[in-house]
Amino acid sequence: MELSTTDRIEGKKIVKQLGLVKGNTIRARHIGKDIMAGLRNVGGGEISDYTKMMAESREQALDRMTEEGDKRGANAIVGVKFATSMIMQSASEILAYGTAVVVE
Repeated sequence: MELSTTDRIEGKKIVKQLGLVKGNTIRARHIGKDIMAGLRNVGGGEISDYTKMMAESREQALDRMTEEGDKRGANAIVGVKFATSMIMQSASEILAYGTAVVVE
């Protein structure tokens, strides 16, 4: 499955649009990691546990989006974007979305 943040794929022709596809995940922070992150915040620097959690969340959202594209018969998704939102104090949603297409 080809993914593109633009509305086309260089050298390919879109022959069919199959509509919006999306994938999301909601992740909650771990209280123990929040304490360590608070300490890191005082001293400065990257909070690597959260960086890793967000990277895994983006990959899971992309995987779910491409699964939906596969089910619709797509071989590419164009216009891929991410959105995030806070669900509650310690949980966030990552959403990946785009347009499923058939290219040749």
